Amino acid sequence: MYIIPIAWIYVALMMAVAEATNSNGTLLGALMTFVLYGVIPIGLVLYFMGSPARKRAIREREKQEASGEALPVQPSTSSEPAADAVPAVRKEP
Repeated sequence: MYIIPIAWIYVALMMAVAEATNSNGTLLGALMTFVLYGVIPIGLVLYFMGSPARKRAIREREKQEASGEALPVQPSTSSEPAADAVPAVRKEP
């Protein structure tokens, strides 16, 4: 499935290398070639290829919410400790 994006990135990389090693070429031109001919188009293609999977995940989540099933809880990846939702209120003595 990913053979065409991999091949296109390879072609864009070779174009950038040719631009950088050319006597009139520059590294900035090579970087722009790689980004404009490689990264942006492949990013769009992969985004559009992932669209059906995202739609299926949304429908599955909506189906689970409608049926009342509990959604799986994902553990926090934050390094910060959990804070109290409501701070304690004390009366002064």
